[in-house]
Amino acid sequence: MNNSADNHWYPVAMCSGIDDPRETQLLGRKISLGGTSGNFWVRDSEGRDLPVIEKYGHLWTSPGKPNRDLFDIPEADDVGRRLVDVGSVRVKCSPLRAVENFLDIAHFPFVHTDILGAEPHTEVERYDVKIHEDVDEIWATKVKFFQPQAAKSAGGGIITDYKYRVAAPTCAVLYKTSPPRPGEWDVITLFVQPLTEELCEVWPWMALYDDDAEMADLVSFQQMIFMQDRSILENQIPRKLPLDPGLEAPTQADLTSVAYRRWLKKIGYSYGAQVVAA
Repeated sequence: MNNSADNHWYPVAMCSGIDDPRETQLLGRKISLGGTSGNFWVRDSEGRDLPVIEKYGHLWTSPGKPNRDLFDIPEADDVGRRLVDVGSVRVKCSPLRAVENFLDIAHFPFVHTDILGAEPHTEVERYDVKIHEDVDEIWATKVKFFQPQAAKSAGGGIITDYKYRVAAPTCAVLYKTSPPRPGEWDVITLFVQPLTEELCEVWPWMALYDDDAEMADLVSFQQMIFMQDRSILENQIPRKLPLDPGLEAPTQADLTSVAYRRWLKKIGYSYGAQVVAA
């Protein structure tokens, strides 16, 4: 059992999609969940009640004793934003691989061709990455990249500004230029439920400024993006995320990934990681 992994919050369902009690997995163990808004419950395989939080359209729980509240996304409370529950995608990969892929900018022109990137615009300019010790998060700022269609609402190619935030070991938040509202940020998140060390349920969620698109179109656009990522994720070798330097060669574009791996080692989070024994 990985005690460090136990003591974190994880998404286990979309609140709007819980109709009847069901079973799922978390960190390789069976759990059950059910209830209605304001009265959800989660239990482990021995029938013990686990803590629950209902936030960002999802039900969260922990098999251990988290030493902090669930991270805050203030933009979720902004007037005028549309909160989008995207649903889930099951991926045969390490939950940490799923997060790392979300943080990767360089793959845009090759995996999301003519949408999030396109040749010859393949260079990732230098950006800043910092581990904020006070909140125990990673932030990547001053990220810029050309995108042919940065969002469902985008009418053409633009230079998109990004900020990446790793708010928890299996949760990341992307802030990007909002095409309808220059100067504002759209928020796209990746909440990952570790089913096992090599299988995860990914729950994207968004807080967008977009008054025109149909909700179904916003959902399908984001699902399309992630489905393009899934085939890449499921063919990565090794399946688990290597934490030790030298196992994979980073480039300038991988600064956030390098910081993520270093941070996971620092906090002792190894569920879904490949660690070389000393």
